Amino acid sequence: MADQENCVRLTRAARKRAALGNAEEQPPSKKRVVLGELPNLSNVVVSKNPSLKSEPQKPKGKAKKKVKKALLPTTTKNDDVEGKVDIDAKSDDPQMCGPYVSDIYEYLHTMEVDPKRIPLPDYIEKVQKDVSANMRGILVDWLVEVAEEYKLVSDTLYLTISYIDRFLSSNVLNRQKLQLLGVSSMLIASKYEEISPPNVEDFCYITDNTYTKDEVVKMEADTLKALKFELGNPTIKTFLRQEQSYFLLRFTRVAQEDYKASNLQLEFLGYYLAELSLLDYACVKFLPSLVAASVIFLARFIIRPTRHPWSSGLQQYTSYKPSDLRECVLIIHDLYLSRRGGSLLAVREKYKQHKFKCVATLPSSPEIPVSYFEDIEV
Repeated sequence: MADQENCVRLTRAARKRAALGNAEEQPPSKKRVVLGELPNLSNVVVSKNPSLKSEPQKPKGKAKKKVKKALLPTTTKNDDVEGKVDIDAKSDDPQMCGPYVSDIYEYLHTMEVDPKRIPLPDYIEKVQKDVSANMRGILVDWLVEVAEEYKLVSDTLYLTISYIDRFLSSNVLNRQKLQLLGVSSMLIASKYEEISPPNVEDFCYITDNTYTKDEVVKMEADTLKALKFELGNPTIKTFLRQEQSYFLLRFTRVAQEDYKASNLQLEFLGYYLAELSLLDYACVKFLPSLVAASVIFLARFIIRPTRHPWSSGLQQYTSYKPSDLRECVLIIHDLYLSRRGGSLLAVREKYKQHKFKCVATLPSSPEIPVSYFEDIEV
């Protein structure tokens, strides 16, 4: 009897090894993308997207799997959305960092206004001679696809765009090297954020070997020097992420608590709006915390347009009044309705997927009432 059981175990083990062997023989195919020579278009309308090459080949590296984090609970008992809120309230959950909430946010805000960590708001007009806002939009749209292809965490994407904008704020670049700057910046961001980042060969492959390994490595070094190795700046995602800290968790949750809609739907809608803002050069001038607040404002409006999307509680948390958010909210709303950047499809297609609750397909009123931007008394 024991011999029979051992035989069965050996047979199962052999089958499992055979199955794993077959899986290893079939590596995942990767899209290769060439932006080519970017057109010198106006800064208003993008005429076409970068073309995707259809013949997949095996990359030298493997796509990396995103590490999924467990969502923290999204209910609170003591938040008063319409009134003042105790942002230093104590909690039994050690991840909320109750005693350090104010200090954490103050530190993040100090970092986001540091001149070394923010791009010039008008670098295309003042610094660049051969790069336009539309070229930047095409590049960002393509990088969204690259991040999806290699299953990179969203923080990597946000940091990548931040590095690009900061580099272009102080270095004149030829349009033929814009894609090279993009992959080199994503390589740096991947090393900073990812557990197992793609290697240099992966980024050469994804551009259809338009650039050599030496060119990517050299641009990586040039980018690091231009950034003065200041890589850890907070991004829009930093202020939206529920897991970041007690303060940021409650900031998102106070925005969710008075809605019957799915918390995940509101969360994914916020992430969608935030990634749309990356496409538009007009959003470069806004601080990440202001964009994050504008995203919450607009997400609440889209889900429940008949109710005022802001409150004294949110104003206290973010330190932003509705009037402070107006310009940014209107730009992102135009992006959502495809009145801006309508030809840039990567983010829109990404958030049409069921895993993101199809938030890109949610309808929205074409206009936001002017009264919603009037200041709220605290």
